[in-house]
Amino acid sequence: MSILSGVSNFFGLDIGTTAVRVVQLRGTGPAKALVKYGYLPIDSKLSMSDSKTDLQKIAQSVKELVTQAGITSKEVAVGLPSSKVFTTVAEFDKLSPSEMQKTLQYQAESLIPTPLSESKIDWALIGESPKDPAKVEVLLSSVTNEFVESRLEMLESIGLNVIAFEPDAIALVRAMTAADNPLPVLVIDMGSKTTDMVVTMGGVPRLTRSLPTGTDAVLRSAIQNLNIDEKQAQQFVFKFGLGKEKLEGQIYNAIIGTIDLLVNDIEKSIKFFLSKYPTVKFDRIIMTGGASVLPEFPLYIANKFGINVEIGNAWRNVAFPADRQNELLAVSNHFGVAAGLAERNE
Repeated sequence: MSILSGVSNFFGLDIGTTAVRVVQLRGTGPAKALVKYGYLPIDSKLSMSDSKTDLQKIAQSVKELVTQAGITSKEVAVGLPSSKVFTTVAEFDKLSPSEMQKTLQYQAESLIPTPLSESKIDWALIGESPKDPAKVEVLLSSVTNEFVESRLEMLESIGLNVIAFEPDAIALVRAMTAADNPLPVLVIDMGSKTTDMVVTMGGVPRLTRSLPTGTDAVLRSAIQNLNIDEKQAQQFVFKFGLGKEKLEGQIYNAIIGTIDLLVNDIEKSIKFFLSKYPTVKFDRIIMTGGASVLPEFPLYIANKFGINVEIGNAWRNVAFPADRQNELLAVSNHFGVAAGLAERNE
């Protein structure tokens, strides 16, 4: 079972921190047709837990959602959260696939953070190194056996057949970007606990980072600095965001410190990427998740980096009836990973 590359008639499953999401598509080619999709909130304490009881509660939520959404397929492609996956781009000498496999086995120990004996590793050839024509770039992903096996057991317990595990970052890029764009695109997906950022070129991730600031941290800043409760913080932050003119700039001043921590991490990652690929220029930044619904944040990012920013559309590669456009775009920021998983070409 691959964690990077099974069968048609499957659906994508994203088990997030605060919700589970499913998307099922049909057909082949550049735009598959939407069959079903659905979303069910879960307690974030469950998603962070490894206990068998909590995993069974998540399994029941998945089962309930699959039924609610009307999905009949038992085949599923499952996202691996960035906090659980290590993904890197490494350079190797040009070798045949079998030699590359052997070399990777020898060198993986020094590249991944967990012991080889306890990890599942997969790799994909990206192409020639930008700095040395004698070398190639390889995308390497690893995840602990323990995490994969617990997810597998959990999903098999409700009658599902996992055809693939795939890092969220790879699924996100597939849904949000054009595979034929040779220029670098930065995707920023802000979740409740962390923010995932992926730099992609030609549809292939070249840099992935899971940054430790999410919407929860922004809300905590508002709660502490304005002495308000969580419900008020939610209302104020997602209504006024980084609008300096709103409420005399009180919300802006309360959250800008936390936002700038995140922006500084993004800046470091951009600089690191450009040090590896000094001749390229960013085409755009795509923002999704909490990053796309925090008022004025996309504009703040555009001004900070001088790069065009667009709001991500999880359905950009999906065909659906015109009369469903408003409904789907309203929830687009939740479905990047699930849609990307469903778009896998099997």
